[in-house]
Amino acid sequence: MSAVSPLLSVQDLRTHFFTRAGVVKAVDGVSFDLRPGETLGIVGESGSGKSVTALSIMRLIPSPPGRIVSGKLLFDNQDLLAMGKGRLRELRGNKVSMIFQDPMTSLNPVFTIGYQLEETLRAHTNLGRGELRARAIELLERVGIPSPERRLRDYPHNFSGGMRQRVVIAIALACNPKLVIADEPTTALDVTIQAQILDLLRTLSKDFGTAVLLITHDLGVVAGMCDRIVVMYGGKILETGTVDEIFFSSKQPYTQGLLHSIPRMDEPRGQMLQPIPGSPPDMLHPPLGCPFMPRCPYAIERCLREMPPLIRVDTSPTHDSACWVMAPPAR
Repeated sequence: MSAVSPLLSVQDLRTHFFTRAGVVKAVDGVSFDLRPGETLGIVGESGSGKSVTALSIMRLIPSPPGRIVSGKLLFDNQDLLAMGKGRLRELRGNKVSMIFQDPMTSLNPVFTIGYQLEETLRAHTNLGRGELRARAIELLERVGIPSPERRLRDYPHNFSGGMRQRVVIAIALACNPKLVIADEPTTALDVTIQAQILDLLRTLSKDFGTAVLLITHDLGVVAGMCDRIVVMYGGKILETGTVDEIFFSSKQPYTQGLLHSIPRMDEPRGQMLQPIPGSPPDMLHPPLGCPFMPRCPYAIERCLREMPPLIRVDTSPTHDSACWVMAPPAR
C-alpha cells in the first residue's frame, strides 16, 4: 500500500475560526493520506474537527470567520490551497465530490430532481439534452431508485429521507469522481436505510475504484466500510491504523473509551455501558497538552504540559498513537 502514491495528502492542516470571543482552533495540525480506491474513516465525538477537515479539503470554509491558516492539501499532486476559484469549480463535483450531512437540506426544494442531477453534468461535460437525460436516468437506476424516468420530474419533497440521500449520492457520482467525501451520510436515516446506503457506497467504490473519505461518529459503520481509521479529538489526530488495529490493538485511551461506550453482543445480559466521563474540551480555551487529558484515566503530569506526537505502535507501519502512556490494549 505504501508504494502507491496518495490520491489525497493532508499535511499539517490548521483551520481556525476568528470569533469575537477568541480563536477556535477547529483543526490543529491534522495529517493523513488517502490512496486511490481506499476507504478511510474519520471518527470522533461531535466537535472533534471531522466536518471542518472535510470542508477544508473542499475549500468551503466560510470566511469570515474561518480560515485555513497553514498546511498543505494535495489532490492528485495538485495543491488545492494554491488553486483559484475557477479551477476549484472545475474540480468540485467533477474529480472531488461531497455527500453532505443532511439529505433533507442538501437538495434545492424549488427544482426537480432531474434538473439538479443534470446541473452537475452541464457544468462539467458537453453532453446534449438527450444525453443529459439518459445519464440522469442511469444515475438514478445505479442508486436504486425505481421508475427513474418518472422520478426525474419529481421534487425533493416527493422523496423520503432515504431516497433523497440516494439522489445526493447520485449527484456526487455523476462525473465519476476520483474522491468522494461522505460527511455523516446516514445520520438522519433509520437502520435499514443506513445499511442500504452504506452497501451502495461500498459497491460503487469497489466497482469504480473511487476513494472514499467517510466521516462518522458510528464505529459500527467504519468497522464494515473502511480500510483504515483516523481518530480525531479536539481538532487533533490521536490514533490511526487499520480497522483491526483500532478495534483490537488500540493503545489510545480515547479510542478505547469510544469502543467501551458501544454495546457488544458477546457480553452478559444487563452489562452496563462505560461512557467516557466529562465533556469535550472548550475549543476557545483548549488544554495546553493532550486535549483528552482531563478525561483520561491514565493521564500523567507530562500530559498536562505537552501534546504527544503520533508514535509508531509496535512494528506496524500503519498504526500510530498520540499518547505518552500507551494504555493497555482494549478488551
